[in-house]
Amino acid sequence: MKNPNIIIITGLSGSGKSTAIDALEDSGYFCVDNLPVLLLPKFLKLHANSASQVQKVAFGMDLRQKEFVKNYHQIFHMLRREGYHFEVFFLECSEEVLVKRFSETRRQHPISEGTDLIGTIRSEKGQLKGLKEIADEIIDTSDLTVHQLKDVIIQHALQGVRVERMRISIISFGFKYGIPLEADLLIDVRFIPNPYFIPELKRLDGKDERVRRFVLKWDETREFLKKYFSLLEHLLPLYEREGKSYLTVAVGCTGGRHRSVTIAEDIYEHLRGEKREVVLKHRDIELSE
Repeated sequence: MKNPNIIIITGLSGSGKSTAIDALEDSGYFCVDNLPVLLLPKFLKLHANSASQVQKVAFGMDLRQKEFVKNYHQIFHMLRREGYHFEVFFLECSEEVLVKRFSETRRQHPISEGTDLIGTIRSEKGQLKGLKEIADEIIDTSDLTVHQLKDVIIQHALQGVRVERMRISIISFGFKYGIPLEADLLIDVRFIPNPYFIPELKRLDGKDERVRRFVLKWDETREFLKKYFSLLEHLLPLYEREGKSYLTVAVGCTGGRHRSVTIAEDIYEHLRGEKREVVLKHRDIELSE
């Protein structure tokens, strides 16, 4: 089942999170407020295993749940590695306006522990600083009416709905035959020792297990793959956020038969493990001898 479009509403108490949740619900989102972050993976797995047609979900999460700050980073990172795309909307507001809102409603700050209101607000801001830094959208509600805030949330949500997972192509090639014109990301793996100069490997290609063992046995190869996987993990969501639909990763060695084929195969398998939509092509594997 296709992963749903997910929005997480968080931020300062009194900044309008309930209004944001209401706006998303009015826009057709299935909304759950005050969900413990530790239950988020279970909720999404239950959704994936059900026959539900709901494809837009939103969660309200904040310091009302005492374990939120301790666990959100680990949970968010794990979900992204499992292929879930979600956006975090962080709502904030000036101290002056927050004090006014709490005074007008006579509502107690949800994390108040006997300290004055300004001290509580500042404590909450400090605890949520790291979350604000990783948020996809930061929305200052200080000067927004309820209706304006709803409009802003809906506009941001509609942008998120248009975000789709990219289609990724992995191409191995030989530099001696030219660089693929469609390449977006280009990797030169000629730093890896060349199996071409090993007599028993020369006429094989990078899909053969004997060549694979040779290419992958070097420390520099394994370290390169580790760092390149990390780079892709960082870049792919950023390209998707910008609306990029297609991405071609070109992996080159001298002839396109040994090293580039093995490395392209490993990148392909890694991305498949990340549940990415990915295809693999070995452009020059039959050209080199």
